[in-house]
Amino acid sequence: MPAGAANVSRETEAKLAAYADLLRKWTRKINLVSRATLDDLEHRHIVDSAQLLDCAPMEWEHWVDLGSGGGLPGLVIAIHSVGSGRHITLVESDQRKAAFLRTVIRELALPAKVSVGRVADQAPLRADVISARALAPLTTLLRYAEKHLSPDGTAVFPKGRTVADEIATARTEWSFALTKLPSKTSPDSVILRIEDIHRA
Repeated sequence: MPAGAANVSRETEAKLAAYADLLRKWTRKINLVSRATLDDLEHRHIVDSAQLLDCAPMEWEHWVDLGSGGGLPGLVIAIHSVGSGRHITLVESDQRKAAFLRTVIRELALPAKVSVGRVADQAPLRADVISARALAPLTTLLRYAEKHLSPDGTAVFPKGRTVADEIATARTEWSFALTKLPSKTSPDSVILRIEDIHRA
């Protein structure tokens, strides 16, 4: 199965639409995404999340999304992975957000599970791919990735305008192989594909 998110099936489109509906509904009660972005939810959040599939290696079995919040990108990755034999772990410390994630997983029959708790407190998750969207500075994300990635795993982190400063700061503490990929949804953003993470 292709790694990317293009040419999706009708089933995938239907599940993405159902997820968007649930996200809008629950955001009225708890802060899953900024309400100002709800009118452009599909492009601003769902397409933005789905593009991470194209940045990840072709072959992976276990994807871990750190600080999943409203399920971006974790639930989007899970929707695209239905029937593939792959599985996704969503790490979220907020109980209400975890309840939302579990609801979507159950209602849409997704190959995912929720691990409730702080990222730093999780036992090593041995991920093939790790993602985190708007969670923490790169230095912190690399600390999480070193703990939770398998030895040959890959991290994919969307970053915005502060990316150059975050990379420079991270390199004072960490050694890593870095590829910067352009975002398909924002000219001011990039996606960092990071491998071979070690303390400097």
